[in-house]
Amino acid sequence: MFLARVTGSVVCTQKVASMTGHKLLIVEPYRLDEKTRAKLTSTGRTFIAVDTLGAGEGELVLVCQGSSARLTPETKTLPIDAVVIGLVDSVHVDAKEVKAST
Repeated sequence: MFLARVTGSVVCTQKVASMTGHKLLIVEPYRLDEKTRAKLTSTGRTFIAVDTLGAGEGELVLVCQGSSARLTPETKTLPIDAVVIGLVDSVHVDAKEVKAST
């Protein structure tokens, strides 16, 4: 699992039937700043993830990737490898809240 910021969405007019009705989000993974450990910074990569929770652009989310992405009731029959499984309210490291840089 990893933390990511939702940066956009993908619209597909043609896709496999099992994916009909599933929202696709562009997510950008974040990591803890190695030097300060006081903020989350972007990894500079992006992924497409299925949204099972109604996440919106700009939100910090928890993403599950790989075969584990198909272990939720909503995704068990989908041909996916990344899914949003949590909406993040806060992140605490070393007893301090850290923020994601924008």
